[in-house]
Amino acid sequence: MLVLLKRGVSEATAGDLATRLRMFGLSVHRTDHGGQVRLGAVGEGGGVDWDRVRTWPEIESVEHIPVPFKLVSRVYQPHDTVISVGRCAIGSRQLAIMAGPCSVEGEEQAFTIAGAVARAGATILRGGAYKPRTSPYSFQGLGEEGLKLLRRAADAHGLGVVSEVMDTQQVSLVARYADILQVGARNMQNYSLLREVGHAEKPVLLKRGLAATIEEWLMSAEHILSQGNAQVILCERGIRTFETYTRNTLDLNAIPVVKELSHLPVIVDPSHGTGIRNKVAAMARASIAAGADGLIVEVHHDPDHALSDGAQSLYPEQFDALVGQIRTIASVLGRQV
Repeated sequence: MLVLLKRGVSEATAGDLATRLRMFGLSVHRTDHGGQVRLGAVGEGGGVDWDRVRTWPEIESVEHIPVPFKLVSRVYQPHDTVISVGRCAIGSRQLAIMAGPCSVEGEEQAFTIAGAVARAGATILRGGAYKPRTSPYSFQGLGEEGLKLLRRAADAHGLGVVSEVMDTQQVSLVARYADILQVGARNMQNYSLLREVGHAEKPVLLKRGLAATIEEWLMSAEHILSQGNAQVILCERGIRTFETYTRNTLDLNAIPVVKELSHLPVIVDPSHGTGIRNKVAAMARASIAAGADGLIVEVHHDPDHALSDGAQSLYPEQFDALVGQIRTIASVLGRQV
């Protein structure tokens, strides 16, 4: 349920009301909108007499949240969530441009690519240190050494860091080096991992699962928010369909749909969405035109020799040209890079 308090209620009173609702066995989350405190009371709470709660003098109204993803919904929070990471405010008028290699391969590679994407206009360096691979014989990442290289390369160029965490035991380690914890598509419904990152004090980039519906994706975000971490960035990265001409089918429909349903920022991964280098820029441009809050793009200075996903990685000069095009599109939409 959504409990709207009367305007002017003191902080002490708002805290007392939240405590009283928790005594019913509910989990209570707070947001503020237009000068009004809004309490999302979620959970079983089977013994709550909501008609009686409505009579409490400090309460203006009690409303049912009609969707299963309660805290993620715009009913709970009508205004957009903005997540600050370094020089970037994700979900604001500023578009978030995240770029870098699929995986960190070594010092020279990490520093070369970090410098290139920073000069082009990226504000966050992406790179995997732990890689979920279809084949157990493929490169699995450099582990903590990769995280250290990623952090050093990012710091050298004033960039934030986003890197994937694959299981609960990695969360604290990855959080030591990364500004954003990425939950990959294969882990979108790893509920133990979602709860763990929900306890972390770091933003979470949640990728849509390979065959997940929009509601399933938002429900995964709900798992994170229910644990107290409201800093969730949703990432559309393509879904698996019957089409074989591209690696995945990038679902651009999801952008306006999710922006209507949820207050969370939405970015797009056109690299995994297409899997083909010469299709990435077109889908990146379309994503921004459709209302995405940013992009996460794979870039490599020598993609033919990349240890993972070279076929979908842009050359630095291609990424530089793409950012210039994104700036033009952004200006038409009243946004900026």
